[in-house]
Amino acid sequence: MDALDIARWQFGITTVYHFLFVPLTIGLSFLVAGLQTAWVRTGREHWLRLTRFYGKLLLINVAVGVVTGLVQEFQFGMNWSEFSRFAGDVIGGPLVIEALLAFFLESTFLGLWIFGWDRLPRRVHLGCIWATAIGSALSAYVILAANSWMQHPVGYRIDDATGRAVLTDFWALLTNKVTLITVPHTLAGCFLVAGALVVAVAVWQLRHRGDAAFRSALRLGGWTTLIAAVALALTGDTQGKIMTDVQPMKMAAAEALYRTEQPAAFSVLTVGSLDGQREVFTIKVPWLLSFLATGDINGEVLGIHDLQAQYAASYGPGSYLPNIPVTYWGFRFMIGFGMLAAAIAAWALWAHRRGRTPTSRWLTRACLILPLLPLAANSAGWIFTEMGRQPWLTFGQFRTADGVSPGVSTTEVIASLTVFTLLYTILAVVEARLLIKYATAALPASTPAAPDEDDSDRERPLAFAY
Repeated sequence: MDALDIARWQFGITTVYHFLFVPLTIGLSFLVAGLQTAWVRTGREHWLRLTRFYGKLLLINVAVGVVTGLVQEFQFGMNWSEFSRFAGDVIGGPLVIEALLAFFLESTFLGLWIFGWDRLPRRVHLGCIWATAIGSALSAYVILAANSWMQHPVGYRIDDATGRAVLTDFWALLTNKVTLITVPHTLAGCFLVAGALVVAVAVWQLRHRGDAAFRSALRLGGWTTLIAAVALALTGDTQGKIMTDVQPMKMAAAEALYRTEQPAAFSVLTVGSLDGQREVFTIKVPWLLSFLATGDINGEVLGIHDLQAQYAASYGPGSYLPNIPVTYWGFRFMIGFGMLAAAIAAWALWAHRRGRTPTSRWLTRACLILPLLPLAANSAGWIFTEMGRQPWLTFGQFRTADGVSPGVSTTEVIASLTVFTLLYTILAVVEARLLIKYATAALPASTPAAPDEDDSDRERPLAFAY
């Protein structure tokens, strides 16, 4: 492999790894904010205890996630300087906004929330966690706007003198139709991750400790997971149609559809080479691919061969096929893992109905893997999204092969990949051990909470028990 291949592996590994933390941070920050809101409104102690319990898991995840996120932007200069020269005027704006506005908003108010339990008025303290959650969502929006421009470039022109992309309409960048559907789809995935974690921890706690407070957590996590799964299905349906419009090759690759069909079936499972030559066994749903791609069960879906000819005529000679096995299976793993997570959450809710305590060993075992399923679905979805865009970094404008830094050697990239992989492995072990340790601990006892506006004169010992 040359420097380009290693650089792609490094960016893929570090990005997928970082995104293991992002959805949990976003989704869990909103759920913790909801738990604290319930406590502020009702005054019931179990809501406060759950807030502090799941808030601790949130802080562990944020701490590791921030460290892994710092590497992402450095790679644009380290390994992808040519792409940075081409697209920096466009995607630089969203990246700066994410760092200077959204991330600072998130981190500042998270700090106030951490250290303000016994110092801030109760509602002001509640506002801090909501500001943190909103800041995390804003971070996601602007980052996804930059990525969506790479999928479907809008609001720019190519400078004739330099060959660089120049931003001409920032509003068009933020309201890119790919952005407008990718953001809700991604946020729904974040809530799927957070809801699954809350359910898994609640089921374990109810079975092993019997703390009744986790009944409320189980209901919150279960319904969050199911609602997120429905939202994913609805937004994913719209996203598929937009994807077919702006990147038809990606949809064809998702089905390994080599010949244009009308109507087109969707294969749930295929055993064969996925090269259009050898198909041993397949399970297909008639008309489904046509509906997913066009909204019409009789719609035409262009095949890979026809699209290759169109692209060659538009962009010049060369292969415009992405990695078909990766896109085909990535699409199915994304859907399958997400559906399985929703099914386990529904099972947990059913086992909890009418105040029952879940006692099934199989449910407990299923919940041990439950938090991993939406993470795997998210990872598969992003691998499909990015690999399906190949051979482009910016679709139709800038090829991946042209984006790597010219002065970087294969040895240098291998060295950085090795260091990052080892470091991230260590961080993964630390994160997993901390999450398991605190997720299986007993609920914290009620401690002095945020003061009301009229009791500022009372003695307030440090109540931050994290």
